[in-house]
Amino acid sequence: MHRPRLFRFSTLALIPAVAISLSAAGALAQSPPATPPATAPATPPAAPAPSDTTTPSTTAPATPAPTTPAAPAPTPESPTPTPAPGAAAPTTPPANAAPVQTADPFGEEITLTSKTVLIYNGNATWDSAFESLIDAFKTLTAFLDKQGIKPSGNPMIVYTSTDDNGFVFQAEIPVDQEPKNLAKNMAMGKSPEGKALKFVHRGSYDNMDNTYEAITNHLDDKKLEAKDLFIEEYVTDPLKTEEDKLVINVYVPLK
Repeated sequence: MHRPRLFRFSTLALIPAVAISLSAAGALAQSPPATPPATAPATPPAAPAPSDTTTPSTTAPATPAPTTPAAPAPTPESPTPTPAPGAAAPTTPPANAAPVQTADPFGEEITLTSKTVLIYNGNATWDSAFESLIDAFKTLTAFLDKQGIKPSGNPMIVYTSTDDNGFVFQAEIPVDQEPKNLAKNMAMGKSPEGKALKFVHRGSYDNMDNTYEAITNHLDDKKLEAKDLFIEEYVTDPLKTEEDKLVINVYVPLK
């Protein structure tokens, strides 16, 4: 990628030098030769008698007409650089170019702020984990839609306990107003707050094991002790996003 650009710049560097050489040669070609000095005759010729038909003597040297020096050739302007064939012209990024995306945070220290949330309490086995979480979000979303209440933040899952068979969780959706006539397994509450580490998972829920393994290794390496609590914030809508395109922030509260 760099060779075409270097080749282009090397070619352009030669163009001004060639142009100057050609200009100098042209100026020399157009300059008149130096006028040789007239040789004075040894004896001035006799002045001929005035006559209308008298032909001037051919022996006398003709006095050359004064010669006006030719104007020097104008110096040509520097030629506009012509890109060499196949050379890529350097491009200047636009002022409003989007910034380059950086890597996702991994273990970033943050402080969680508590939010008012509508909670659905549930439990599930690991074999049906994602389906159970989706059902919980559907239940909460349908309930809020019926009361005309819009969420004020991203949906979350808070894992309150886990074992080899399954887990207990709270599906939470932030709201600005409290709904009425809460259904079974629903409650109003506050989302977790305090110091935590932030990690980002991209991809399907089935690949979350790899993310949590990396999180566990990070905690061990840093000798950090986490609370028995994990929080998943679904940045992409889990009800509308293809599973392999999910973006999930994982928060690990610290003791």
